[in-house]
Amino acid sequence: MRIDIIMPQLGESIAEGTITTWLIVPGGRIEKDQSLLEVETDKVALEIPSPSTGFLTEVLIPAGHTVPVGTLLARLDTEAPDTGVVSRVGGVVIRRMDQSPADENHYSPAVKQLAREHGLDLSQIKGTGAGGRITKKDVLDYVAHVGTAEKTPAPAAEPKHSTETRQDDRILPLTSMRKTIAERMIKSRQTSAHVVTVFEADCSGVAKFREGRAFTYLPFVIHAVARGLREMPLLNSSWDETGIVLKREINVGIAIALEEGLLVPVVKHADQKRLTQLGQEVADLAERARSKRLQPEEVQGGTFTITNHGGFGSLFSAPIIHQPQIAILGVGAVHKRAVVVHDAIAIRPMTYLSLSFDHRVIDGATADRFMSKVKNYLETSAWEHVL
Repeated sequence: MRIDIIMPQLGESIAEGTITTWLIVPGGRIEKDQSLLEVETDKVALEIPSPSTGFLTEVLIPAGHTVPVGTLLARLDTEAPDTGVVSRVGGVVIRRMDQSPADENHYSPAVKQLAREHGLDLSQIKGTGAGGRITKKDVLDYVAHVGTAEKTPAPAAEPKHSTETRQDDRILPLTSMRKTIAERMIKSRQTSAHVVTVFEADCSGVAKFREGRAFTYLPFVIHAVARGLREMPLLNSSWDETGIVLKREINVGIAIALEEGLLVPVVKHADQKRLTQLGQEVADLAERARSKRLQPEEVQGGTFTITNHGGFGSLFSAPIIHQPQIAILGVGAVHKRAVVVHDAIAIRPMTYLSLSFDHRVIDGATADRFMSKVKNYLETSAWEHVL
């Protein structure tokens, strides 16, 4: 039986998706619910499972193409292919002369990793290894060739837009996620009047409470921020030409760094959750973001964002606001530093908290009052009461 694979509806506001890579090559066998392809939208990257066990007999839309929801992408056949079965990739006919379906076990881990990083369909690459096997060099050569073919010279009248390259430079094709991030960052800077304020917080109480418990610092920050947003709802708003929109729900987005970019899954109703719930939910969202198993609705509806750049050792930053929100909090690394406590020098675990805010909505005094509340909650909360 033949089964059509179509671009699914990936959220109410999502009209199209980009195929980043096919995880099964044409002719390959796949099990029901096994990941068939990876898709990116402007909000999320995820893997699409196979609706049935069978063989991928026809790929109509190759990797790298963006198509509307409902587009026919490929076909599965639940019957085993006959000798000489014909498969198609984007209109190209592929004929196999034996009953050995090509599957991803045919490729080395290094080759598969490169294909994922660059969003490549390995069936499009000619292998030069033994028996036609695709090598790592074959993939890199293909990437370089595609990048060279796609380059176009800048108009003579606008030399300032040209990029100087050397013959031995390697060009990495832009993924859909990277293009979206670039567009959103530029749009945010052009939209909001960015201002940054930085506070320093003593994490001694949090550090002591974490002893013997499987907690990172992030759930404590989320809890403190949620309390601050509940008391100062102006920070939990968005700009509109008709007025400032105060959000009823406190939904905190958590920026998650991926190899190919950044996703911001959302902790819904963060002000209503206890510390343990926040820790478990953040860990779950991060794991599923990295394994491309988030659902579209899990990256929507955020009203405030936290980016934990300190996880990579950064002390402080000036993050860009996640539109249409009006503020984002950067959390720096927690380091022991010499500080003055009651006129004496002490060693305390300290962190920098940086708030980027939209000056159209929030004045400096308002932003600083909010940060004072967050700092105070981090330093003085009785965490055992919210465990």
